[in-house]
Amino acid sequence: MSPTTLALPLAFGLPGGQLGTLLAALVAALVVVFVGKFVLNVAWKLLVLAIVVIGALWVVTTFLP
Repeated sequence: MSPTTLALPLAFGLPGGQLGTLLAALVAALVVVFVGKFVLNVAWKLLVLAIVVIGALWVVTTFLP
């Protein structure tokens, strides 16, 4: 392991070694999941909005001359 990898858990007051590194990696994965959940929530709403807008434009251009 590199010195940076070993120093990362110690910087946050976590125990050193493999368990401290594993704990830091799991916390980082948790942060990624929470951020991803928020981004997907926003993306879902944007997709629904886009479908509604494009559908309305299609109806207007198809059925109204």
